[in-house]
Amino acid sequence: MSGSGAAVHSLAFRVMRLCRPSFQVDLPLRVDPVDFIVGEDFFDGGQSAADLSVVLSQERGGDEGFWRRFELEDPCDAVGLSGLLVLPQTFGSIYLGETFCSYISVGNHTNFDVRDVAIKAEIQTDRQRVVLVDNSKAPIDSISGGGRYDFIIEHDIKELGPHTLVCMAAYTDPEGERKYLPQYFKFVASNPLSVRTKVRTVKNSTFLEACIENHTKLPLFMDEVRFEPAPPWTVTDIEAEHDMTSCDSLSGLLKQSKLIRANGGICNYLYQLRQPTSESASVRVEGSNTLGKLEITWRTTLGEPGRLQTQQILGSPIPQKEVSLRVVDLPSRIILERPFLLRVTVSNHTDRRIGPLQVSMSQDDSQHGGKSAIVVNGLWALIVPPLEPLASTDFNLSLVATSIGVQKIAGICVVDSRDGKPYDVLPATEVFVEPE
Repeated sequence: MSGSGAAVHSLAFRVMRLCRPSFQVDLPLRVDPVDFIVGEDFFDGGQSAADLSVVLSQERGGDEGFWRRFELEDPCDAVGLSGLLVLPQTFGSIYLGETFCSYISVGNHTNFDVRDVAIKAEIQTDRQRVVLVDNSKAPIDSISGGGRYDFIIEHDIKELGPHTLVCMAAYTDPEGERKYLPQYFKFVASNPLSVRTKVRTVKNSTFLEACIENHTKLPLFMDEVRFEPAPPWTVTDIEAEHDMTSCDSLSGLLKQSKLIRANGGICNYLYQLRQPTSESASVRVEGSNTLGKLEITWRTTLGEPGRLQTQQILGSPIPQKEVSLRVVDLPSRIILERPFLLRVTVSNHTDRRIGPLQVSMSQDDSQHGGKSAIVVNGLWALIVPPLEPLASTDFNLSLVATSIGVQKIAGICVVDSRDGKPYDVLPATEVFVEPE
């Protein structure tokens, strides 16, 4: 037994993270010997390349290999890549969205066999415990002295913060005593990206700008940044001009990927969202401002994949009207002083019966004063029968234009015919009035 009173175990766990190796970089001081032997003006005096070779051979002396050890024999020597790859020595940086993969070896470091070895490996976080390997129902018969048992575990990192890989073994030692060995390997999962969004509404379109910033120490190759819209939105990906100082387009095999530089590099994406122009009367419009979420996939410099999904992105709050007016049909030609029909839909967006309703049109021009150039031809008010929940109905308004040129159809509103409660005003519609 040890001085601390801890039990002496025959087994021990060894863990190596399985990730892409890194490049072995060697950066010695590489020089061009010509700079030390002759000056920049060597060829100005009429000397040839043959004269330079003679001078170099005189300066090098007898030990050719030692003399040339720091020469730039090839331009690639300045990069410092030796052609070797280095296996990971520690867990290194582990990021949210990556797959944590480790090679675990249970070694018997004694000269005696151990029997009935039950092995269990699990990942523990502040929120959950995930069992990765558990052979307690079918333990290993024995591990011989000096032998080992190896296995590989994988776990998708879905939480930020501290993680603990717990490796446990229960076995029977050569003396017949049942022993239990736990070992703990801790690491922290960091956030590789941050996503900032801006939402702007322009007429019938909503534009979503997403700015993705790289927080890792390596460049990231963005395989796909896809926006998944929430119903009933539809999305169009708008290709914008990217800032080449931080986000580069690649050619060849990676031409579809976008490079985000390490330590704060950013890349911007723009999406246009639209709602259907007309919806079924049986579908209730909730007025929700949920737009959707982003699905982000990337790879590191050596091809290690990662994947993240954002939370639901919210747009500007949409105030839902109880009753709305909308123009559904308008004549292609409007002639001066000739009546024409404007077809309008009135819709009930609530879950209760509303009405009867009164639709009327103001005869005054609120912007320029005086009379409106387009007025009602006939009754100034129209009564619409009560509307059932989520129902709509169409009606025609007979109008007549009194002035030529570009005019506005405005001032049409709908109110409750009993108490005069206002519901909606039809947006102004521009038309061109032709002379007779």
